[in-house]
This record gives sequence, structure tokens and C-alpha cells, in this order.
Amino acid sequence: MKKVLVPTDFSACATNAVEFALQSAKKIPMDITLLHAFELTGSVYTDYMGVNKEFNQLQLDEIRKQMHALAAVIEKDHGLVVKTKVITEALPKAILQATEAEKFDLIMMGTVGAGQSRNRFLSTKTGAEIGKTDTPVFVIPMDYKWQEPSTILFATNHFEEDPAILDPIFELAGLFPAKVQVAIFTDEENDTPYTFLDHTLTLPHYEEKLKKRYPESSISTIQLYGKDFSETLQRHIDEHDVDILVMVTYHKSLWDRFFHPSMTKQMSYHTKIPLLALPSQQAEWRQ
Repeated sequence: MKKVLVPTDFSACATNAVEFALQSAKKIPMDITLLHAFELTGSVYTDYMGVNKEFNQLQLDEIRKQMHALAAVIEKDHGLVVKTKVITEALPKAILQATEAEKFDLIMMGTVGAGQSRNRFLSTKTGAEIGKTDTPVFVIPMDYKWQEPSTILFATNHFEEDPAILDPIFELAGLFPAKVQVAIFTDEENDTPYTFLDHTLTLPHYEEKLKKRYPESSISTIQLYGKDFSETLQRHIDEHDVDILVMVTYHKSLWDRFFHPSMTKQMSYHTKIPLLALPSQQAEWRQ
């Protein structure tokens, strides 16, 4: 989390993500870059005639002024120096261009969150970024107010052992510090009784293995089961005061994306708390 990219379109949704990044930076040293994606308007004909060129330039100049002004306000109010970047591309291309050029450790984006179905298209922009980049994406719901996390929940449906995934979770927990709970989910409708039994028997050994690997962390495990992943997970979060949810995204084929939609992406539309989506290099359809 040394270099963090925070896209903003100056909306309340994006502004809350910026605020979350700033408050986090007061606890964890990090370099923050604010990104605005400006998509040029016009067509081949109007561009040739020069109709949109001046209009686009005026808009671009105004956006750059807004970004510089925002950085100045942040320095004055928070005592933090942030960088600004304006890229003349649609948001997905702008994020990809920025992360490829500067190797950011984290992308922090706002989402409308649960209970805002009428504005779901706003969340879609954030959800669409999950799984498209090798950079972790931190999803911040618009109504969530920053607080120092004390409980981090890692939700998965199998026993993850990849250090590239586990290490960032426990490193994040150690920075605050926060306890880590690992939840293994069993689907009541699609999983077999054997799967449930296997999860039940394997869970204590998995917890022991995690405690040996990360002896300085407070670790617990739990098996969650239900018919709907999002509802089951959100109920557990509400009942146990979870502060941050962590999930993993896997590379999937077009066929798998159609028949097995990403649980992580689905959760980004419903979550009431920050969701950290970690990318995996493994091919899995589960999440």
C-alpha cells in the first residue's frame, strides 16, 4: 500500500473514497495519486472541422484546475501532499494506463453500495475494474465513514495457501493492528454433503497452519453456509462488526464468467463495508 491510485470524478461517491485514502494515509505511510479520467467528445468529422477541439481543451484545462485545487485543499486541511493525474481516456483505459506506467500497489475506488439500487450503474464502474487488473482494488461504499479497523474478514470457498494472497492480508492487519477471521463458505444448494464435511474437518488444520505461518497475528476461522453467498456473508458481517472484507478474484474463461459470475464482483455491489479484492494468477471460477 505504498503507492495508491484513487480515481475521482468529484462525485460524493468518489469523494468518500478519497477521504478514506486520506484517513488511511495518516495511519499508514502511503503516496496517493488522484486520477481523473476525461473522455474526449466528438467525431472524426467534428474533430476535422475543429468544432470540438477548443471545447475539449477548455474542459480539460478546467478539470486540471479542479484537481490542483483539490490537492491544495487536501494539503491545507490534512497536511498531506497528493499527486494529481488527468488522462484523456475512458475510466477503464485510464486506470490501466496509470497502473502500467507507475506500478501502483492499490486502486481505491468509491461505490454506491447496498440499498442504492437506483444508482447501481455508478457501482458498475467500480465493479467492472475488479478482475481486469493485476492491481488489488479497494472498494469503498459511499455511506461508509473511515474508522481504524479492528476486524478483517477473509471470505473464500476453499483453503487458500498462496503467499501472494495471504501475505497482504496479514500485513494489512499488522499495520493497524486488527484481528483476522477466515470464513470458508459452503453453498447449501450447489455443494454436496461431502463438501460440507470436508470443510468441517479441514478447517481446524487450516487455522493451525495459518497461525504457524503468521504467529504475530490474531487468527480465527469459521465455516459459513447458506443458499445465497452475498446475504450469508453480509449477515455475518453485521453480526460480528467486521470492518474490512477481503476476497480473491480469479482469471476465468468467457464460459465460466457467463455461468459462474464473480462472487467478489457481486459483493462489490452489495457490501456495506470496504472490500479489498485481491487478484490471483490461478485459474478458478469460484470467486
